[in-house]
Amino acid sequence: MALDTSPTAAPGQPRTRPGAPSKSPLTPARSALVLFVLCAAQFMVALDFSVLNVALPALGADLGMSQSALQWAVTAFALPSGGFLLLFGRVGDLFGRRKLFLTGLVVFGAASLLATFAWDPGSFLVGRALQGMGAAAIVPTGMSLLTTTFPEGPQRDRALGISGTLLSLGFTVGMVLGGVMTDALGWRSTMGLLALFTLIVLPLAPRVLTESRHPERPRLDVPGAVSVTGALLALIYGLSSAAERGFGEPDVLIALVVGVALLVAFVLVESRSPSPLVSLPMLRRPTVAWGNLGGLLTFSMMSTIVFVLTLYLQEVLHLSASMTGLVFGVQGVLSVVAGSFAPKLIGRIGARRTLTGALLVQGLLTAALLGIGAESGALLAAAAVSLASMAHLAAIISYGVTVTSGVPDSEQGLATGLVTTTQQVGITIGIPLLGVLATTRGDLLTGVRTVIGIDAALLVVAAALTAFGLRRRAPRP
Repeated sequence: MALDTSPTAAPGQPRTRPGAPSKSPLTPARSALVLFVLCAAQFMVALDFSVLNVALPALGADLGMSQSALQWAVTAFALPSGGFLLLFGRVGDLFGRRKLFLTGLVVFGAASLLATFAWDPGSFLVGRALQGMGAAAIVPTGMSLLTTTFPEGPQRDRALGISGTLLSLGFTVGMVLGGVMTDALGWRSTMGLLALFTLIVLPLAPRVLTESRHPERPRLDVPGAVSVTGALLALIYGLSSAAERGFGEPDVLIALVVGVALLVAFVLVESRSPSPLVSLPMLRRPTVAWGNLGGLLTFSMMSTIVFVLTLYLQEVLHLSASMTGLVFGVQGVLSVVAGSFAPKLIGRIGARRTLTGALLVQGLLTAALLGIGAESGALLAAAAVSLASMAHLAAIISYGVTVTSGVPDSEQGLATGLVTTTQQVGITIGIPLLGVLATTRGDLLTGVRTVIGIDAALLVVAAALTAFGLRRRAPRP
């Protein structure tokens, strides 16, 4: 049962509205427990994005899945986890973030067990799709519980810094653990690990988290929810499929066209809805629009670099999978270091300058990777991508702070839903849009260098655009 930390109203003063987040100070011990629960859940979901990648060949051999069908092991998770983020973020705002967060944990844990003991491809893919549904409930509600629990300022910056660090670390740890666990215990252990994480987090969550929701409980915008969810599902399917089969396939083209058409319909619906799912004035906030642009670019460009460097290290330099994992393991260690100083940097120079500076540094360090060669380059790759990941993490934290700053608690679920949707879409679009160039240029090394150059240029342009869009305007006299 959740502890009630709402302050008692003084005589003649109104009491705290039911469902509104408590604004009473947290004790250090309780603050640490809340942060542990929310960050552990985010880490678990981040782990799920990458832990299965190295295990796919073993999974296919065991369950009898063809090489072409293996992409669905990833896509079955990506579709619901990205497609329902905005909807579930808003549902949490209206009906209770804590309630939906706990529901997501239960669904995620049960789905992980189903995937662990899957007996055929169908049961495994159902488990993966349900994992994605659970993740779509956990991520936006967990982020909004974090931003409504910790007040805007140093406390929230520190909490977002820890959350961003574990998000990046979870993705990296998943890549390393996936190979080690598959070799030692089999592919099923990767799914079992996620079920174990749920068993650790779930008993604690109801005890330390307090409920919060929109105080007025407005009506849910069903047409907006249907159109934006359909748009995200279609776009993620199209882009994920394009990464495997190219953009020329009919189903890929149809999915992308439908996705764009539904996005246009969504904008029209929201402009006329009395209770819109996404407030268009919020999207016009410079912090929301330009902050999310910076987040989209930092995620998509880093996921692309990790993809092409994996190809380079294994196919050009012929490193083993375990050695390749160690290269990215250094990246994870330095991400932890970046997570400790990024909130301090934000407190000193502001989230806007941190975001634009981090994008610029990530771009310049990505450009340094143009020095890799056919005979050597592993050390350069390890050093440059690890340092770039520090800037990447600073960008993650600062764009989260930028987007959620100044947003009322009643709309934090929407704001954090936009943040997490940007993360998912960024991770999804980078590889199909740029990564495929590495394998279609004839010579792999030439293709990798081409992708690196484009990646670096886009990050530098993103830094310039966010600096312009987030510039401070002089106050009106």
